[in-house]
Amino acid sequence: MAVALQLPSTDTPDLRQTYTAEELFAFPSDWHYELIRGKLRSLNMPAGALHGNLTAIFSARVQVFVEDNQLGRCFAAETGFLIAQNPDTVLAPDFAFVSHARLPDELPGGYVRAVPNLVLETRSPNDRAREVSVKVREWLEAGVEVVLELNPAKQVLTVYRPNTDPEILTRESIFDGGEMLPGFTFPIARLFKNMTDA
Repeated sequence: MAVALQLPSTDTPDLRQTYTAEELFAFPSDWHYELIRGKLRSLNMPAGALHGNLTAIFSARVQVFVEDNQLGRCFAAETGFLIAQNPDTVLAPDFAFVSHARLPDELPGGYVRAVPNLVLETRSPNDRAREVSVKVREWLEAGVEVVLELNPAKQVLTVYRPNTDPEILTRESIFDGGEMLPGFTFPIARLFKNMTDA
C-alpha cells in the first residue's frame, strides 16, 4: 500500500526539517531546492538569457556527440540526481552526462539514481564564489569525473577533476572530452562568439 507524503502546509518548507529525496520530489513545482544530507538548499531560479544560451550551446554539442556515439544519456537543467542516501542528497546541475556504465537502460520516475560522469554548472551574476566551490566539491566527492564551471562574466570554462588542480580554459582553448567522451572537442571561442571581450 502506498503511503501519502505529508507536505508542509505553508507556502514555503521548513528549512530546519530533514527531508528525503521522495519528499523533495513531491514538493510543488514552484519550490526550487536541492537536498544536501537531508537539508534544503535554495536554487537560484530562474536564470537569465545569457546563462541559458551559453549552457544550451555547450550542452547541445555534447548531446549530439553522446547520441551519435551511443555513450549514454544527457540531462537538462533542473534534473535532480540522488547522489547519496540516508540522509539524502539531491543536486541539480545545469547539464549532465551519464555513461551507460553508470545508468541502467530505463529511467526512474523520480530523480536519477546515478552519479553523472560530467556536470556543467553555469555561473549566474548572483552566484557567490563560495557557493560554487561548495557545489563543485560536492559533485567531485560524489564521484563525478569532470565538473565544468562556465563563467560568462569572465568568459572562461574551468575544468575540475578529482585530485588535480583546476584547468582554466579561455577563448583560445579547446575542451577535450578525453577518455570519458573520446573524440569530443569543443573550441571555447564558440561559447563567447557573440560576446565582446571580458
